[in-house]
Amino acid sequence: MRNSYSLYLLIALFIFSCSSKESYEAVSESSLYPGGDAATTDDFSVNAFGHAAPKISDAKQMQFVTGNAFFKRNWVTAPASTEDLDGLGPLLNAKSCSSCHFLDGKGEPGFEKGQSSALLFRLSVENAEGKVVPVPNYGNQFNHLAIIGAKEEGDVKIEYEEVKGRYADGTEYSLRKPTYSFENLNYGDIDEKVMVSPRVAPHIIGLGLLEAISKEDILAIADPDDKNNDGISGRPNYVEDVVEGKKVIGRFGWKANEPTVKQQVAGAFQGDMGLTSTIFPAQNDTEAQLLASIINGGEPEVTDDILDRVTLYSQVLAVPKRRNARTKNVVDGQKLFHEIGCQKCHTPSFTTKDNADIEEFSNQKIYPYTDLLLHDMGEGLADHRPDNEANGVEWRTAPLWGLGLVKTVNGHTTLLHDGRARNVEEAILWHGGEAQNSQEEFKQLSKINRENLIAFVNSL
Repeated sequence: MRNSYSLYLLIALFIFSCSSKESYEAVSESSLYPGGDAATTDDFSVNAFGHAAPKISDAKQMQFVTGNAFFKRNWVTAPASTEDLDGLGPLLNAKSCSSCHFLDGKGEPGFEKGQSSALLFRLSVENAEGKVVPVPNYGNQFNHLAIIGAKEEGDVKIEYEEVKGRYADGTEYSLRKPTYSFENLNYGDIDEKVMVSPRVAPHIIGLGLLEAISKEDILAIADPDDKNNDGISGRPNYVEDVVEGKKVIGRFGWKANEPTVKQQVAGAFQGDMGLTSTIFPAQNDTEAQLLASIINGGEPEVTDDILDRVTLYSQVLAVPKRRNARTKNVVDGQKLFHEIGCQKCHTPSFTTKDNADIEEFSNQKIYPYTDLLLHDMGEGLADHRPDNEANGVEWRTAPLWGLGLVKTVNGHTTLLHDGRARNVEEAILWHGGEAQNSQEEFKQLSKINRENLIAFVNSL
């Protein structure tokens, strides 16, 4: 894949000093390969996110192919002649994994075009004892679809308000602020104190590489008490590893609420499609909905073999190589990215551990631009719904790799946990809380410097 690693030695890493006294890696040869030597591809087409890591074994390549098939095929209701793929519902948001992660890419809210399967809504209420629990009639996820014989839970209505702002140079901008309401409810009213967390499907490249980062390296950059006084206090979300039966660092999901790719996949089967597995053996409907008599697709509905294949598929999706990384505007944008402090949360690189579960992913220098930690992102983005140890204003730093290819793959540029940002510029402007200073510094930049910084992000 790489022309020659000797180039890496010749070019090496140039360390630049920025006006903010922060330092950063310039455009090293290795940084052009965000997925490391094992998991970077050079397809920049509509299929950019759909390739297996080129260095995985032939056996894993075969498992990737079958996992791909199960990822893309629609599940059906039980009983059916296709016993491996029945058991859908009774409540659901999608019929297949690719309904939300089309071409392994990023979903968009899509409400201007009708309700989207790619944007789901997590629900919680506080009970009499002060504990955060699922909503009695609707559980912990709102399902806007149902199979024959059941009623969908209802509809979600999104309304956007345009919020105007102005840069220091006088240029105006506008952000769309969403509000959500639930309509046509079929299982009774929702508690008026319900906590609602909208979450759009992210692109899913590089997940196995993120899983291969050691917990020690994640904890090494955590600073929950901001002891270095830089205004950034990233901390891990500790969540239940259902398989291991213990609390571990969460890595996946918008609030780092899942510890492993496998548990993330099993959770999506259950919450999004109503499919049980050995990890999550319960259906996603509630007792109050009286749907227990509907025939299931077996116990579990997703066999361990299928779960393993879809998990492996999700783990080994490769990361596209960077584009235009050495053009002047992108290099200038990279310098600005560091000068205004974006890298304090969007950690550019890690080296994966030497005993990764996917052995081909061991000892890889990768460039995900995330620290996998929770940060206070301010009231503007708050959902006010706790998730494990994450509070209502905290979100995990989203990886930035592949971001510039979302438009090519998925035909849109919407970003953030609910897709409210219509592009990178709006996503930056929504940053608050610990990222408020960086957002304010971005607003002070000239138009050409703002464009350069955005060009850098889109090169990742």
